[in-house]
Amino acid sequence: MNLKRKIIILLFIPLFLTQSACQALKPKKVSAKDFPPDPRARVEKNLNEGKGFRFMGNPKTGTNYEFASSNPLWRAALDTLDFMPLVSANYSGGIVVTDWYSENSSPNESVKISIRFLTNEIRSDALDINVFLKKCSTNSSNCSISKDNSDLVADLNLNILKKATKYQKEIIEKNKKENPYIVGDPKQGDSRE
Repeated sequence: MNLKRKIIILLFIPLFLTQSACQALKPKKVSAKDFPPDPRARVEKNLNEGKGFRFMGNPKTGTNYEFASSNPLWRAALDTLDFMPLVSANYSGGIVVTDWYSENSSPNESVKISIRFLTNEIRSDALDINVFLKKCSTNSSNCSISKDNSDLVADLNLNILKKATKYQKEIIEKNKKENPYIVGDPKQGDSRE
């Protein structure tokens, strides 16, 4: 008896769901008088009412979805370290860790780099870079690891920031060409005339 009730209930659930779903799909009556004829004015009206989104533009409104491929700092770091094997590259955690790397000319010395992203903004304090050096004796049984924060860290930081700046400029120029409604720097917000 209990099984029959369950079967009957399961048969009637789709009937109720389809009736409520059909109500949501009915088109709303819209008048052309409610929409301005100028496309820029329509875009502005839709954005003010929350009926749209921008990839670039006023950072105070809407949700900002950033993906690894669209983050210039992330791309620049991976491009800079592309010659080294990666152990971990976690975009959501904001960290890149390479494996130990050595050149053929010095097999007893290897380097490992970790980069932590402190912010997505392109600025000098955006990255926390650590370089570890491993030196092994000729028989490879005795190895010492040291943390080196010298010129190599500064060079890596500068190289990544330069590439990220270049990528950011390319993104801004591409978006200006694709969307003429956006004027100005996305970090500054819209500077409409």
